[in-house]
Amino acid sequence: MIRQASLDALPVREAVPALVSALDAHGTAVLCAPPGTGKTTLVPLVLAGLVGGGPRRRVVVAEPRRIAARAAARRMAWLLGGAVGGAVGFTVRGERAVGRDTVVEVVTTGVLLQRLQRDQELASVDVVVLDECHERHLDADTVAAFLLDVRETLRPELRLVAASATTDAAGWARLLGDAPVVEAAGVAHPVETVWAPPARPVRPPHGMRVDPAQLAHVASVVRRALAERSGDVLCFLPGVGEIARVAGQLAGMDAEVLQVHGRAPAAVQDAALTASAHRRVILSTAVAESSLTVPGVRVVVDSGLAREPRVDHARGLGALATVRASRAAGRQRAGRAGREAPGTVYRCWSEAEDGRLPAFPSPEIRIADLAQFALQAACWGDPDAAGLALLDAPPAGAMAAAREVLVAVGAVDGAGRATPRGLRMARLGLHPRLARALLDGAGALGARRAAEVVALLSEEPPREYGDARSGQQVQTDPPGVEPHARHRLGHLGRRGSPPQ
Repeated sequence: MIRQASLDALPVREAVPALVSALDAHGTAVLCAPPGTGKTTLVPLVLAGLVGGGPRRRVVVAEPRRIAARAAARRMAWLLGGAVGGAVGFTVRGERAVGRDTVVEVVTTGVLLQRLQRDQELASVDVVVLDECHERHLDADTVAAFLLDVRETLRPELRLVAASATTDAAGWARLLGDAPVVEAAGVAHPVETVWAPPARPVRPPHGMRVDPAQLAHVASVVRRALAERSGDVLCFLPGVGEIARVAGQLAGMDAEVLQVHGRAPAAVQDAALTASAHRRVILSTAVAESSLTVPGVRVVVDSGLAREPRVDHARGLGALATVRASRAAGRQRAGRAGREAPGTVYRCWSEAEDGRLPAFPSPEIRIADLAQFALQAACWGDPDAAGLALLDAPPAGAMAAAREVLVAVGAVDGAGRATPRGLRMARLGLHPRLARALLDGAGALGARRAAEVVALLSEEPPREYGDARSGQQVQTDPPGVEPHARHRLGHLGRRGSPPQ
């Protein structure tokens, strides 16, 4: 049974008629709606004809993160009074809940990118919603460019919506062919700012490393916030390792501590997204900035740190680096305290420092390793990405370096065209060096062992990653994977002999 009262309470409903009219007239639209208005949940249901009485359409919603994709599908299924896998389903890497009656499917941008490479027409899809496009992830920018190419050459009837809480609306409108911009008003309560810098200087972040003194300070601010304010506390930290370290320092508090990130068990994610009678401290990565709604939060503690992609020249792979969060991210985080009632944000830096922070996060296409992007572009038939509609053009130097990598691993030929081997590598969803290592390593070590080692190489574990309660370091190699096997395959991924 449809939960009509909950649907009617979503503020975005006032903007839905304008959005539908824009899509009917133009085929594309930009939707700007603050977090919590229902843009991720109500809009797809209306566009699919599941509520509101419109024509039935197949809708795909692309989310930047797996945790957000699962949460959005569950919320929409709940609003319809059904279960995930019925009218609403989701597909993320390693998990799929879709049935024959599914009309709305929530996927990650990575999944949609792979789907487009296999089926450029997306023949069974009528509408694609690109959610949280303000985050400017490379996969999301690539998907948008491919979809615009599909609309121009194969499927002019395919409808596209770029949806975001805070975005460059004018830029996205131009990219989507002078698309109409539809804005939805949100309900925002006042948020008091408390500046809480460390008493003594801390070392700035370097690579993946965060000064332990900074994390100890964040933990002390969380304790202060619990003592001075009521309601649940949402604390933003850059990564899994920092979350585990701060959770260990908060042991013994009279509050439940939850750790929310992409690797968290589904039960923990569900607990964070469900209201509780007990006071909670939710330690989260940037996933809670706009992608998720965490009920009960009245206080935000912002560490002021974030993770951005960089090129790890030592490994020849993409990597993450800890940086100071932008002012735009700070506004997003602070707003989480005022979603349901007046709230407070404790910022773990000084007001004077705030003015020196970058205004916006850097688009990944400007700063990330572009080897995987260049391979996707080559498989699409545009090796230089010159014909792709992108908000930011890829830097020429980074593309040249990416081309060298692709030639070295046999993914493209001298003209930049994808080879049969390159097409296989692109389907793996890995950095081309790791894809080459997996393909070659399967013969040298066996498919299972090669996959285990490549999984380890694909994500460098944070240096402080450990048990939240004891602070002990966890094992970094899965059972049965010898260190020498990891070394051998890592060497192969970096300097493998030319493919035969």
